[in-house]
Amino acid sequence: MSLSSIFDISTRSLGVYQQALEVASNNIANSGNADYSRQKANLTTETPEVSGGYVWGAGVKIADITRTRDTFIDNQIRSNNPKNSESSNRSVLMGQIEDAYSEPSDSGISSLMNNFFNSWQQLSVTPNSTALRQNVVSSAQSLSNQVSSVFSSLTQTRSDIMTDLKAKVGTLNNDLKQVQQLNAQIFQSTSAGQTPNDLLDQRDKVIDDLSNMGNITVSYDNNNSATVSIGGVFACDKENVNQFSVSDNNGQATLVSKDNVSAVLNSGDLFADTDIYSNEIPNELASLDKTFSTFTAQVNAVHQSGTSIENPPSTNINFFDSYSSGVLKLNPAIVSDTNKIAVSSDGTSGNGDIAVNIADLSSKALINGQTLQDNYSSLISQIGTKKQFADQSLTATSLIQQQLANQKSSTSGVSVDEEMSNILMYQRSYEASAKMVNVANECLQTLIAMVT
Repeated sequence: MSLSSIFDISTRSLGVYQQALEVASNNIANSGNADYSRQKANLTTETPEVSGGYVWGAGVKIADITRTRDTFIDNQIRSNNPKNSESSNRSVLMGQIEDAYSEPSDSGISSLMNNFFNSWQQLSVTPNSTALRQNVVSSAQSLSNQVSSVFSSLTQTRSDIMTDLKAKVGTLNNDLKQVQQLNAQIFQSTSAGQTPNDLLDQRDKVIDDLSNMGNITVSYDNNNSATVSIGGVFACDKENVNQFSVSDNNGQATLVSKDNVSAVLNSGDLFADTDIYSNEIPNELASLDKTFSTFTAQVNAVHQSGTSIENPPSTNINFFDSYSSGVLKLNPAIVSDTNKIAVSSDGTSGNGDIAVNIADLSSKALINGQTLQDNYSSLISQIGTKKQFADQSLTATSLIQQQLANQKSSTSGVSVDEEMSNILMYQRSYEASAKMVNVANECLQTLIAMVT
């Protein structure tokens, strides 16, 4: 082996260990970056030389710099992310729905409905009492106000969900554009023989964010370009990117592509929004409508059969003017003159049979084999059950998410202690290579001195 070969091997080693030190230093610098994947400089022997019938070693080189990444864990995280995000969003939204009802409380519909029927029971004892008649009107107005408040709150929540959906879809479109751009940059770097580890980390982060929004599918081609679809609809690849919007078709919110292809969502943040917007809140509004349409019709039917205490008395009077979409209107004539409240069944003064009959409506099975209050309580109970289920699901998926994050960290995370050990090892190797340069230089100086 010639002195020039020793110089070449030593000089090459200096460069290799300098790069290895840079890799370890970069790892330490990113030790607090949760989206960074630990990089590793893989060393291998340089291609040996053949001279004089002998094979001479040519030193060391860096084969490549790889990311430490576990694809299986990545897939598990992206499978759990939409479940966790859906549970979290659903828990928040169901909590808002619960708050709209204010149950159980003195101001809730259940309590106010009881007050309404109790006011009729009290009126039946003293049918001609002006104060008790006014109490009936007041309890009906309180009930009407609360029904309107609940209906308005649910309607506003639904409107807010649509606003939130549009904002999230805007973020979705931006993320898809970013994945497409990163795909292109990764392809260019790879084609140039570079290892774009930082770009790969950035793309993985964006894809993880996308997985929180809905059920996505990710595949990779031979050039390591990612093709992403959401809800079974193509989203982006290296060259193309789709754009999505929210469609409201007869009250059904749907994620659609620019080609008007509907994505079939079954998990994720967007799924929770679309499901509660399209199904949960409309079903609850429909249940409220059914309850109070029945309530209005039943009270009016009984009240029409009674006689007022006007002079002259009148019959066939509706207590409620109408009910529609959360608006329960009292008969304005009764609000103006409580003598029009019809409680006598035979027209005689002091008869309160009709008031008793209206009060008895509280115990009659009028909807689905249930009383009005029981039917309403069932609705509230179902909301509570759904909120509880979402909370339990969130607890479970959060635990899984934390476990997966720990596994990812143990594989891809940076151990400062380990990197410091690597730095010391590379530093010693660098120093040894530098000494070999000095040795080769001294040999060369000796040789020159011998021939001069």
